[in-house]
Amino acid sequence: MPDLLAGVLATPGLIWLLVTIAIAGIVRGFTGFGTALIFVPVAGIFLAPQAVIGIMTLTGVASTIALLPRAWGQADRAEVGLLVLAALCTVPLGLWIMGQVEGEVVRWVVAIVAGGTLAALVTGWRYMGQVRQWMLLPIGAAAGVIGGMTGLTGPVVILFYLAGQSTAQSVRANTILFLAALDIVIAANLFWRDAIGWEVIGLAAALALPYLVTSLIGQALFDPRHERLYRWLAYAVIGLAVITGLPIWEKGA
Repeated sequence: MPDLLAGVLATPGLIWLLVTIAIAGIVRGFTGFGTALIFVPVAGIFLAPQAVIGIMTLTGVASTIALLPRAWGQADRAEVGLLVLAALCTVPLGLWIMGQVEGEVVRWVVAIVAGGTLAALVTGWRYMGQVRQWMLLPIGAAAGVIGGMTGLTGPVVILFYLAGQSTAQSVRANTILFLAALDIVIAANLFWRDAIGWEVIGLAAALALPYLVTSLIGQALFDPRHERLYRWLAYAVIGLAVITGLPIWEKGA
């Protein structure tokens, strides 16, 4: 145990990881999304992709304890179930791709996916058609591949859910439920592959406490009347994280 604690304390950029996960928790609490879009680009500066994905999923399970009870009653569970079913089949593919490419490539994919998602939301892009049941399957499948490869489990669903015409409360609940289920699926695949070591588990545990606390704070701050304010605050934080996590800064150093 002392060695595990010493390993956690010796983690490169630990203070930045703590600050980032705390901010991400607040955003997730009042919007239902944003953790990976904020944490993954910054964590990629200090940690290998596999470690980032492991920490992202394990801390996500921790936050679910705080957010799931309210979301469970408000979400469309049948709809979320279809998304999860499709993602369940494609997460292994995403993890395999992650293991075949260089870490810098993964970081560029993170930047492109996160930046593209943010650009679509900021510019007011809207999917004007109706999301029919069969469409949920490719949406969930794409989320599984991208989530397994990068740890960004939410962008695909955010684009088709948050950018649609659903209410803030409905979007928040559905997104929380989907991300919770996908975290469990990815974590189970990582454990099955023996890809998560005690170092990652220890770091995830250290980050889970501030994440859990700030998720509760964010949930307490949530008020449907201030939906627009919450979204723009989330967009600003995500944009800062994406810019900070670009690999170009290290090349220029």
